[in-house]
Amino acid sequence: MTIPGEIREPFARLFGEMRPKLHRYCARMTGSAIDGEDVLQEALAKGFEALPDAGPIANPEGWLFRIAHNAALDFLRRRARERAFSDEDPDMIVDPANPTADRQAAAASLHTFMRLPVAQRSSVIMMDVLGYSLQEISDMLDTSIPAIKAALHRGRGRLRHLADEPDDRPVPKLSAAERLLLNAYIDRFNARDFDAVRDMLAEEVRLELVARTRLNGRKEVGTYFGNYSRVQDWRFVPGFAEDRPAILVRDPNDPKAPPAYFILLAWQDGKLLTIRDFRHARYAAESAQLLVL
Repeated sequence: MTIPGEIREPFARLFGEMRPKLHRYCARMTGSAIDGEDVLQEALAKGFEALPDAGPIANPEGWLFRIAHNAALDFLRRRARERAFSDEDPDMIVDPANPTADRQAAAASLHTFMRLPVAQRSSVIMMDVLGYSLQEISDMLDTSIPAIKAALHRGRGRLRHLADEPDDRPVPKLSAAERLLLNAYIDRFNARDFDAVRDMLAEEVRLELVARTRLNGRKEVGTYFGNYSRVQDWRFVPGFAEDRPAILVRDPNDPKAPPAYFILLAWQDGKLLTIRDFRHARYAAESAQLLVL
């Protein structure tokens, strides 16, 4: 069914405005800024698909968050990690305005959030990271306020405990072959030798310019490099984004600043098969754990 322009356009604007906030939620629910973007895209697609039959939507923001929440749960089910809302004590008292809890939640890594049960995770994210009220969370997640209070109480306590534990995960490493390919791509890109970069592409290369467009094949993807040749606000360095080999993009005029965004590459038989560029989705870098090599 075709969506009338007078309906589609306001929601397209809303989706664009809400995208960073929705990503913060999805990233923390899935434990990954990259997986969170996948869930976000799925949620936005489901939102557009549901529009023709949705009727009047009194609270579009809440409606969209509920779709994102359900998409995140579907993702977790697919990973077989979901835990259902537990039967918490409905009389548990939670102070909605809790600056200490806010600071703890804001500082918690995506990995730490994944150690909370789903109910606790979603409630803490909605209140302490995104700043929604108990009533708003209840409406969005279709859950009772006492259950949300209980989940907040348990989740905040768990976060306090986890904050004192060391992060003993191993530091990611690149294989010699991965390092060689990544460094060759970065060196050619930084030298603006885009013809040499194009020589690295597989015939069936696919590009996702996140939040903007998708291109397929060497000819289409070749236009992407032309766009980079016209701007000066980037310098590539090798690194990791959430344990995945990545290009981290820095501002050449401010080398001490954290990476502004990242790019993921995948190779096949020594040729570049996929490019996933977050230049227009810089909100992802705010949540992702980035490590410069």
